[in-house]
This record gives sequence, C-alpha cells and structure tokens, in this order.
Amino acid sequence: MSRPAPDWRPRLVALDIDGTLFMGGHGVASTAVVEEVTPRVQAAVDRALDAGALVALATGRSTFGITSVLEMLGLPRGDGQVLTVASNGSVTFSYPPVEVLTTVTFDASEIVRMLLDHVPHALVAVEEIGVGYRVNHPFPEGEITGEMKLESVEELVAEPVTRVIIRDPHASEQDFVELAETVGLHGINYYIGWTAWLDLAPTGVSKASGLASVCERLGVPAEDVLAIGDGRNDIEMLRWAGRGVAMGQAPLEVQEAADFVTSTVQDDGCAQEIERWFPA
Repeated sequence: MSRPAPDWRPRLVALDIDGTLFMGGHGVASTAVVEEVTPRVQAAVDRALDAGALVALATGRSTFGITSVLEMLGLPRGDGQVLTVASNGSVTFSYPPVEVLTTVTFDASEIVRMLLDHVPHALVAVEEIGVGYRVNHPFPEGEITGEMKLESVEELVAEPVTRVIIRDPHASEQDFVELAETVGLHGINYYIGWTAWLDLAPTGVSKASGLASVCERLGVPAEDVLAIGDGRNDIEMLRWAGRGVAMGQAPLEVQEAADFVTSTVQDDGCAQEIERWFPA
C-alpha cells in the first residue's frame, strides 16, 4: 500500500455506490435496504465539493439506478453537469439531463450460450441504455431498473451489447466463482457480485477505462483521483487511480488491489477516507 505525497489532495473523488456510499449488494439496487447516505458521508462529500474537488460516481448500475443517487448527493451543484461512469465502464453520461457520452459494445452470443450450457435456468439481461433491460425471464424485484422486455436468449444476443447480466437466484456467489473458472471467460471482462450475479463487459472495459474517459474530458490526470469501492468490479479502478481505497468489507482480492483499506460501509468508511483529505 502506497502513501501519496504530503501535500497531495484529490482533484476528483470517484465513488462506487452499493457497499460504498450506502448498504447494498454489488450491481443491484436492493429492495431490502433504504438507499440513503448517512449524514457523515453527505457532510464529507459536501466538504470535498466546497474545497473545489469534483465528485463522480463509478458504478455497475445503469443510468436508471444512478440519477436518484446523484440527486441525493446534491450533484451537480449549480447549473453545471456531473459526469458519471455506468455499467462498469461500458457507458459514461452527463447529468442533468442524461446525455450518453460514450458506449462500448461487444458480441456476447458465444459466451452467453456457453454459460447457459452450465446454468440453463439462469436469468439473462441485456442493457438497453436509457430504457431498461431486455430479459429472458423476470428478475427478482428491485435488482434491475427501468423497463423490462421479455425476449428469447437468441434475440437478446443477436446484436452487440454494452452489458449482459447472468443471474441465478438459487445459486451462490461461490457457485459463480467456480463457474467462471470452469468456463474460462476469455476475450471479455467479467465481474462476480455478492450473490450469483455475473456481469459481462467488453474486453478492456472497466470502471477504470470509463473513469479515464471522464477524467480526460475534465482535464484531471489519474494521479489526482481518489477512488473508493468495495466490489470485484472496482479492482481496475482502484489500481488506476492515484489513490485507490477499498471498503473494509471488500473481498480480499479487492483489498489487495488498493493502496489503503478504510472501515466498512456500516462504519462510514467512505466518509472516513474523504475526511482525511477534506477535514472539518
């Protein structure tokens, strides 16, 4: 774990949402948890903004699951726009209003068919930017947002897509870790969530690549970025940023990729890290 220079202060604070800003499972908006930042987290974000830093969200969520969080945090301030990394880097957009800036797509047909050979009853969702998802079966309530359109798997992967979700409500996170190892997911990026949830993304695409695109637009170099996250889909971002910080409840491989490990989300670990650079 490295230490920044004594006079270092982040110009941009990049925040994951679920498990970082507030309780929640990786990649999903859980209906069992009230989506609300604590007063300490809100105050820390406000101090960073007051000091002139930029704040951006970098998440696996789609646009529908992000805009309410931006508003909750009071972003953007004034009449400007805030830039956001969505769908694990496959999409970046500005807000308000939602204006898609970049998208990256890939052919997911072969890998989806291969995965379904092993988990034939799995749920499959393909993102429709700004609309919702096309799905082969309905997902558990609250796990994905926007409109849902039922289609066959063949229809779902007939054209290149930005993101595919494979979900088995009856399996475990470890089942999907073993599935990824068994299948050998080559030529794409993939992220396993806190449940039997597998996110498939184009090769070379991650929160790091999306954040790099955002920072290029803002004129902020990677070394001036503080990134905080808790999931396996945060690993590339934590390695890329000038200071990458893992939440205390993050899996070991996420903590090992970070420069520092803060407290858990229950103990406002995100606020503790921001306060280090923007004290009261």
